[in-house]
Amino acid sequence: MCGIAGIFGQKDKQKANDYVRTMNSCIAHRGPDAEGIWSDADCTLGHRRLSIIDTSEAGNQPFFSADKRISLIFNGEIYNYIELKKELASGYNFRTASDTEVIIAAYLKWGKSFINHFIGMFALALKDATTGELIIVRDRLGIKPIYWSKTSEGYLFASEIRAILATGLVDKKISASSLADYLRYQTVHSPNTIIEDIKMLEAGHMMIFNGHECRIEKYWSTFDNVNHSAAFDNKEQAKKKVLDLLMSSIEVRMRADVPFGAFLSGGIDSSVVVGLMSRISAHPVKSFSITFHEKEFDESPYSEVIARKFRTDHTPIRLSANHFLEMMPQSLMAMDHPSGDGPNTYVVSKVTREAGVKMALSGLGGDEVFAGYDVFRRMKDIENKAWLNWIPATLRHLAGQALKKAKPSISTEKIAQGIGSSHVDFSHFYPIVRQVLLDDQVYRLLKSKGDQPNFVFDLAKKIQALPLETLSKVSIAEMQTYMQNVLLRDTDQMSMAHALEVRVPFLDHRLVEYVLGLGDDIKFPHTPKELLTSAVGDLLPHEVIHRPKMGFTFPWAIWMRNELRSFCYDNLLALEKVESINHTEVMLIWNRFLSGDHLITWSRIWPMVVLGHWVKQHDIH
Repeated sequence: MCGIAGIFGQKDKQKANDYVRTMNSCIAHRGPDAEGIWSDADCTLGHRRLSIIDTSEAGNQPFFSADKRISLIFNGEIYNYIELKKELASGYNFRTASDTEVIIAAYLKWGKSFINHFIGMFALALKDATTGELIIVRDRLGIKPIYWSKTSEGYLFASEIRAILATGLVDKKISASSLADYLRYQTVHSPNTIIEDIKMLEAGHMMIFNGHECRIEKYWSTFDNVNHSAAFDNKEQAKKKVLDLLMSSIEVRMRADVPFGAFLSGGIDSSVVVGLMSRISAHPVKSFSITFHEKEFDESPYSEVIARKFRTDHTPIRLSANHFLEMMPQSLMAMDHPSGDGPNTYVVSKVTREAGVKMALSGLGGDEVFAGYDVFRRMKDIENKAWLNWIPATLRHLAGQALKKAKPSISTEKIAQGIGSSHVDFSHFYPIVRQVLLDDQVYRLLKSKGDQPNFVFDLAKKIQALPLETLSKVSIAEMQTYMQNVLLRDTDQMSMAHALEVRVPFLDHRLVEYVLGLGDDIKFPHTPKELLTSAVGDLLPHEVIHRPKMGFTFPWAIWMRNELRSFCYDNLLALEKVESINHTEVMLIWNRFLSGDHLITWSRIWPMVVLGHWVKQHDIH
């Protein structure tokens, strides 16, 4: 796991090196083990290395083919590099034990289709001296990020936005449409970012530069790569296939030349990962749990059950809520792109890295693949209420308004907006269910009165048309919205702030493709994540499967009204620098929250606090 940066189209080598050196210094935390910069006539590549596989200097980057034709920088891991190395050995003379060299060998054999042979997470840039092309690729599920910008000095790209901003070549201007997206969904969806002139390469895409031209091509997507043959499997066949795919996914993700372990919250997903790791490993798995003095936040009874069952080398890391609170400013300083989430991952990553671990497996993705969120049941319920479409929209709107008056709450406001839509279906309800602030609140916060496009609504319309059952449609929606643009981005930026690599076995593309092809009758969670828990048999004890879903349920509302009150207020004031925000409305919402208005929860304020902090930290206008 590393950080990459580069510029294409700048022929002044000194300028190009200066820009890349600046970007490299901004992402030094991602790769403390080594640094490298390389240039040719029109391209400069920079790299910061966190060595996980082949920790020798032979694995340093930029990495070159023996004849210097190919130059490569790479952030991530190719998990099936051992199998690929055997397959490629007859036509390539390997000089190292690294997965990086396998990428070059694969490209020399298969050309641009090399990417289809990889199981892994990656963002890479490869320069081919023969064709003159620079190829930038991002992994299928968007686990590792890559940002880019077209500037007067050439195309910049880097693992983090802050690196591109540090060059001074990009105007620090917030995008109006991205700001609306952020207020709605506590993030900005790729390919956009909060900065108008910086884009994110979408998951499953590659950029190809040739001369001064650039084109973007899709090589994989959840839309196009569903394993439709899975629909013919019965439940027993599905359970066996899921277990086989999970075992394979975890086995290849346990390949490393450094100490590693696993996050263990005691929930279903992390417990499955630790349990299957224990089956594979000849040695006790190192597991790490965050535990708290306060019983209402503490999940240690469940994590200890799993640690005892699988005899892991368990490290419970005891924190107090106040200790977590003290780390809040540090976590926001580590945030590369504003997000309504993230501090939790910062804390877990920090204490895990301090325990001497350089890589950890996580249960992230289990909810999205195996229908673990409430939104899956809600969308199935909407499907069963299609009869509402026989009622005129005007009457449904009136019924929604009556419901809001009778039972005022955030939930009823969303229901009212949903049933008052032109259609009561997935494409109209899903975007509303996932909104943090509804559109009337968003437009009061924005000075511009024109409608801003809703990315999630546009995506949901496309998903609605797919020949898939409801739960698979929700999975695709969750993966392309909340998972990719909040969870994965936060996990990357918060773990790499501590030079910790996090691997996510539930997001092996083979497993995702298969489960998306299964029918709702097999996947519906009559019990929590029933397909997953039944696939692993008696791996998990009953009390873990049926435990209440907790997570980091801290008293945010209390903190924000007390210990964090001045911190929140100061960062909300920083939003005055953003011309398109109606700051009077920001303060009205803040005062409603302070007064205890139940329609203004802490989660509706916190993303604005984070945005204000980010604006102030990066001097954004």
